[in-house]
Amino acid sequence: MYNILMIDDDWLTTEKLSQLLWHAGLNMSHIFSAHTFAQGLDYIREYEIDLLITDIEVAGLNGIDYMQQIKMIKPSIEIIVVSANNTFENAQTAIRLGVKNYLIKPLHQEQFLDSVREVLLHLNITRPAIEKVSVPQCNHFQMKRHTMQNHLKLNQLLAPQPHLPSDDSLYQSLGLYGPYYAMLKIRYQPLTSRQIDLTLEDQHLLNYAVMNIAVEIVHDQWNSITFETDDCEINIIIQWDEASYNQGWNDKIRQLNQLGQLLHTHIDQYLHIPNVIGISQILKGYSFIKQLNVQANRAVLWHTKYPDHYVFYYGNIHWKSDELEEHQSKNPYNLIVSQVKEYIEKYYGQKGLTIHDVAKKNHVSPNYLSYLFKKDTGFNLWEYVIKLRMEESRNLLLQTDLRRYEVAEKVGYESPEHFSKIFKKYYGISPSEFKQLQA
Repeated sequence: MYNILMIDDDWLTTEKLSQLLWHAGLNMSHIFSAHTFAQGLDYIREYEIDLLITDIEVAGLNGIDYMQQIKMIKPSIEIIVVSANNTFENAQTAIRLGVKNYLIKPLHQEQFLDSVREVLLHLNITRPAIEKVSVPQCNHFQMKRHTMQNHLKLNQLLAPQPHLPSDDSLYQSLGLYGPYYAMLKIRYQPLTSRQIDLTLEDQHLLNYAVMNIAVEIVHDQWNSITFETDDCEINIIIQWDEASYNQGWNDKIRQLNQLGQLLHTHIDQYLHIPNVIGISQILKGYSFIKQLNVQANRAVLWHTKYPDHYVFYYGNIHWKSDELEEHQSKNPYNLIVSQVKEYIEKYYGQKGLTIHDVAKKNHVSPNYLSYLFKKDTGFNLWEYVIKLRMEESRNLLLQTDLRRYEVAEKVGYESPEHFSKIFKKYYGISPSEFKQLQA
């Protein structure tokens, strides 16, 4: 269980955020509040604080020096900055200190909770939880459909305004013991949209086929509940008890992503049906099953932005809904990524260019720059360099009479052979073959 410390001289802000966190399904032990940096340092020294949420300026003092002290006292602590101060210099300095996110006031609640959840999901806490919950072990999911009654109940839990029972009996009757849950949502393309005339019974059989593939893959290794909706969707709720969650749990997001990739591949291979997998975060408590569904739905929708990708984890996504657009446009991290893109677009043809060069010119660490760039653009940073180089080399081959080695040199490759290898991997044919096709 986690200990969180909030430092802000606005007591109303700390009170509101505390209440928000307590009702967010997080595995928390204590939330401490300090109204000065000095008080915050006392908490850091006295308690095992896992996450610090702090303003950049408290009681007229700039928090950069205090954050450096905090990192010296406890290097493993994670930090999220919540501030009305959105200067680029502060954001750069915060990044150098390893701050995980820099959120601008006024806060959007969902963005704040997503940021906190994502930080906590990747913490590796080895000390025992204060409370132990004893729940039945469910090692295998029986390969059979839920009764119609259970099917309706499971779908009712995902409704926009679900009626949540006050006791545990309904959840346990459905096999939901928890207390930790994640959801994988499979959304596939109905065959009728591909001009194939199917009866309603055929469509039900298709839905059943998708569900059975999901059950075959999941049930041996995961404590899970699999059920269908009426919209060409299959939902898989993965659950963990306290003991299994705390045992190597920091690797669970990677495992869920691997599971999503496996589901997509098998459905595509054996049923030849286009499908997308959305994966939620891991939340604690029955009452957050609806939130898992919301997150998995939003993850699936990310396919419309990146149609060449089919598995999406909600925690990796930067949302740009109308509600968050203005908020995110003020985010200094977005300014860093924009500057990096401008730099790469100007110098991608420079020989010997490296990620370290790009990071140094923009005053951030290579690892953190790669993380920010991927999260904001969907591309790995070096993939973006290659993309620009390949597009320019294609234009040069189409529009000029330059030789292969000349094209390679113009787009930043010292070796014509290496350029040809990258070009063939990117376009499927060599530069000379491409040139011949245009003749």
